Amino acid sequence: MSGSGSTQAWRRHEAAVARLAASYDAIPAGQPVRLAKRTTNLFRVRAASSAPGLDVSGLTGVIEVDPDARTADVQGMCTYEDLVDATLVHGLIPLVVPQLRTITLGGAVTGLGIESTSFRNGLPHESVLEMDVFTGAGEVVTTRPGDELFDAFPNSYGSLGYATRLRIELEAVPPYVALRHVRFDDAALLTKTIEAIVASGEHDGERVDGLDGVAFSPDELYLTLARWTDEVGPTSDYAGSKVFFRSLQERETDLLTTYDYLWRWDTDWFWCSGAFGAQNPRIRRLWPRRLRRSDVYMRLLGLDRRFDIADRLDRRAGRPQRERVVQDIEVPTARLPEFLEWFDAEIGMRPVWLCPLVARRSWPAYPLEAGEPYVNVGFWGTVHVGPEAVDAPRNRAIEAEVHRLGGHKSLYSESFYDRETFDALYNGPHVAAVKATYDPDQRLTDLYDKTVRRK
Repeated sequence: MSGSGSTQAWRRHEAAVARLAASYDAIPAGQPVRLAKRTTNLFRVRAASSAPGLDVSGLTGVIEVDPDARTADVQGMCTYEDLVDATLVHGLIPLVVPQLRTITLGGAVTGLGIESTSFRNGLPHESVLEMDVFTGAGEVVTTRPGDELFDAFPNSYGSLGYATRLRIELEAVPPYVALRHVRFDDAALLTKTIEAIVASGEHDGERVDGLDGVAFSPDELYLTLARWTDEVGPTSDYAGSKVFFRSLQERETDLLTTYDYLWRWDTDWFWCSGAFGAQNPRIRRLWPRRLRRSDVYMRLLGLDRRFDIADRLDRRAGRPQRERVVQDIEVPTARLPEFLEWFDAEIGMRPVWLCPLVARRSWPAYPLEAGEPYVNVGFWGTVHVGPEAVDAPRNRAIEAEVHRLGGHKSLYSESFYDRETFDALYNGPHVAAVKATYDPDQRLTDLYDKTVRRK
């Protein structure tokens, strides 16, 4: 294989896998096996544990990029930020680059990911050609599409093992991305436009390479159409004083470097940085540019949870108790207007993110219909509901409505399904059968226990 890599890089990788295996062997039988990770993009709290974790410290890099074959061999804990840095110098990027810099490739594959190219390229796991999985049996298994382990791995969230190496497809990109923000006054017309773009790959005779949008209100919705381009011109900088999501309402066209386009949502954590004052012009001037990023806001959120800051302020002000509503769901595109209407009436949270996707094939643990268009709706915030907040009534209602509409929801945040419903939605018996093969002693936490019971 030609490209940016070396025998030394492969040897370092082998040594890191050996350390991982040694850390597994050091965990006494019967104790749970977990990753020793310092950062996370998950929004579900897990039970505290003092047990040692698996040593993944050496599995955070890119092993090799092959610009001729347009592939990369990447370690499982490598962030997309580091991956893009290694591929973009060759004019290449992964087929799908999730929105946040510190999402890891292994995390996006075992836990799903999505972005504006998903209407063309599906989800991140669909561009994986081969991967090595460290299983619950303490073995490294090389697996490929069509293998039982490979196919069950997406949406397994570490219950089947952890990816140590992944070989992925890359696509060529030019230096710039031209944007066009198209406004709609109702969700029905926006939905028809999504369906037309997915079917044709273009809009008004112009190619569309990336497609996502924002619904600010029932009568103010936008689709952002992205087109890869070599055309040079003044570019916008949304890592500075400007905020990207507001630009959708302020201008019809825009030009970003490809790098800035990939991380356009990370700088302000979509719009969630506003909770920390980072969008206030006076505070923003003082907030170091290098700290305007999602992992910093995640750490601040962790402090809020630890010291109960928001809830204390609410109690002092006499406001009802909050329920955290942080979810990404997918519904069939045709049902999007129905979901948004319900969401406005029952939840009342705006803006929300819209991201069309088409799965290339069916996957056992997240059974979307292959080739059928869906829209991911992302909403992240809190709702004042009162004392019943502890029972998560809004989240439970969302689960029921998405189920009714023939959709699914991602499991990176809190879930409340009963076991029977969960197994029906996520093919629990099949995942359990695969787990019995590759984790016969049940060293890894079961998917339901991990994502619903939060063990």
